Amino acid sequence: MTMQLSCPSPILQHETVQMAHGAGGRLSQELTARVFMPHLGNPVLDQLDDQARFEAEPGRIAFTTDTYVVSPIFFPGGNIGDLAVNGTVNDLSVGGAVPRYLSAGFVLEEGLPLADLERIVKSMAEAARKAGVVIACGDTKVVQKGQCDRIFINTSGIGFIPPGRDVSCRNLRPGDAVILSGTIGDHGMAILTTREGLSFQSRITSDSAALNGMIAELLAAAPSLHAMRDPTRGGVAATLNELAASSSVGIELDETAIPVREEVRGAAELLGIDPLTIANEGKVLIVVPAAEAEAALAAMRSHEHGKEAAIIGNVTEEHPGMVVMRTPFGSRRIVEMPLGEQLPRIC
Repeated sequence: MTMQLSCPSPILQHETVQMAHGAGGRLSQELTARVFMPHLGNPVLDQLDDQARFEAEPGRIAFTTDTYVVSPIFFPGGNIGDLAVNGTVNDLSVGGAVPRYLSAGFVLEEGLPLADLERIVKSMAEAARKAGVVIACGDTKVVQKGQCDRIFINTSGIGFIPPGRDVSCRNLRPGDAVILSGTIGDHGMAILTTREGLSFQSRITSDSAALNGMIAELLAAAPSLHAMRDPTRGGVAATLNELAASSSVGIELDETAIPVREEVRGAAELLGIDPLTIANEGKVLIVVPAAEAEAALAAMRSHEHGKEAAIIGNVTEEHPGMVVMRTPFGSRRIVEMPLGEQLPRIC
């Protein structure tokens, strides 16, 4: 009788990422085959060539890239993996593009538990499935312990802008309505409270979500929509200041109309942070002609990610390049561009 000798898979001998996993040899192939492909595999990625090939659609191409270094990598409402997918999908969507293809580049720290990596990869696959996008190509590098914080992810995205669609931060016009898709500050405050070990009566959860489905319905309801932006780093304050400056118009806000969850408001007051400056990862600001404002609002409220949408202000000829807010006390204050990031590494 002949005895058959079996060689155990090298990757299964390790519970953490090894330097050899990034060396391009057998362990690299094992990592790809056993962690990445079972979750991210699709007809485009399965070719495993040095480039992805796909059919282009009519219209202009939108292309974006972002790098995610959030700490902690797991937080209430998501993790660095689905955040990377959602953030890139949203960056394409707010330009009026239909997101189609993403790349995923991983920088892994030696010693990262493989169970954590697989959990992150699975969440990326689920986020891509929900958003209807394909992760078409990717790359993995491993660095020595201490040279990165467990895992960094870069995602680039390609989308297609249908002919005739013009959504731009330079399109604002006096009289336009400013609409916010929901409550502000959820993501940034979820990251901060988790990182610092702060506890409140109600747990604060990130709003991380892909908004392309809601935006498609919004554009159908309000085809003359002028501009969209997702208020991530710097929050609503930074985004509206950028819009006002780009179009050389003023923006006036109604403080009482801006939705903020009570637990977020309470945490922000305790920490001395203005909710307007806190990052969001599942909200969008839109600017539409007044005649389409109600239709846009109804379309957003009919979607799961826009149920708390509200008209929060309007565009004016006065004070071009500035954002001014009316307070509940009848006074007005300038909403300034934040000087720096109050909550580091929120994405």
